[in-house]
Amino acid sequence: MLNLLVEIVGWTGAVLILGAYGLLTAGKLQANSIAYQSMNVVGAAGFAINGWWHGALPSAVLNIVWMGIGIVALQAILRRRSPAA
Repeated sequence: MLNLLVEIVGWTGAVLILGAYGLLTAGKLQANSIAYQSMNVVGAAGFAINGWWHGALPSAVLNIVWMGIGIVALQAILRRRSPAA
């Protein structure tokens, strides 16, 4: 059961990252949008969990870094949109 959950999390991550890239390429999202960065953060988390579970540590680490970049980008976007900024 846990194996199935990890596979679902991994495939969901793949769909989110590919979907984000596809929408960006099609001009439906912008790189500085909350939606794009959120899709990347959640997708990378799914990939990181799946990679760690399967012992694919280079992939897991890459996706943790990818997630970190997305979190920093989200913070910058939110800071720029804040009324206090």
